[in-house]
Amino acid sequence: MDEDGFAWRDSVIAIVGLGLMGGSFALALREHRACARILAVERNAATRADALARGSVDEASDDLALVARADVIVLATPVRVIVELVPRVGALTRPGAVVFDLGSTKRAIVNAMENLPTHIHAIGAHPMCGKETSGFDAADANLFRDAPFVLTPLARTTQETVTRLASLATRLGSRPLVLDAARHDKIVAAISHLPFAVASNLMMTASEFAQNDDALFALAASGFRDTSRLAASNTTMMLDILLTNRDHVAACLRDYSRNLNALADAIERGNDDTLRARLQSAAELRRGLFQIANSG
Repeated sequence: MDEDGFAWRDSVIAIVGLGLMGGSFALALREHRACARILAVERNAATRADALARGSVDEASDDLALVARADVIVLATPVRVIVELVPRVGALTRPGAVVFDLGSTKRAIVNAMENLPTHIHAIGAHPMCGKETSGFDAADANLFRDAPFVLTPLARTTQETVTRLASLATRLGSRPLVLDAARHDKIVAAISHLPFAVASNLMMTASEFAQNDDALFALAASGFRDTSRLAASNTTMMLDILLTNRDHVAACLRDYSRNLNALADAIERGNDDTLRARLQSAAELRRGLFQIANSG
């Protein structure tokens, strides 16, 4: 049993969605022997067959009714699908079961969960990890290792539920962190959603240049690959993220645009002192961030 007395290893966990996050969660549960059985709800027949063949799950179906047999239900689909699924899952979930999600934005999901029946324990969650590749083929049992695992309690969430989810996150090698859903969304807009939008815009801008010179992408090396990597992320997933956090993402993009314009002005005017100060400040901030990450 965990510290709060809840026996995760005796529980049946149902995962709805076996993409990168749901598939990785199943693999992590299996590797750490964190539960008794893993059920999966997945629309894609080939993915279900693959998950069963790899031993990642014990049972898989395209029927959402499978969640009725679970002690814990994990919603691991794109964010807007999670919002749509919440009331359907609520109608099927047994009394006393725990429902949480792995979505990248929290306010819309937490608001939907507030309407779940009172006999269900609900909490939002967001493991701060991922890849630019998607699907079950990209799933990785180590995806959550050493990653922050944000928990966003509802107004109705009990401390016992928070403690249970924190203990599961720790078991999977993550670092649990409790945040308000609104604060979470504001933070991730700057550190996760803005970088994706910038990478996407970089690709579009470079593509416009390439129309006039086909050598552009032939010359692209590691710097371009690194800075544009996130543009290859799953479009459906990222569209849901941007649109369910649009106020914060738009504000971040406007701040970024202001700083980008200031940088362009300094370069255009040949203002050595201003340009040096901006670049040096950014370099020191980045080096400091890297040192903090390593020391942690």
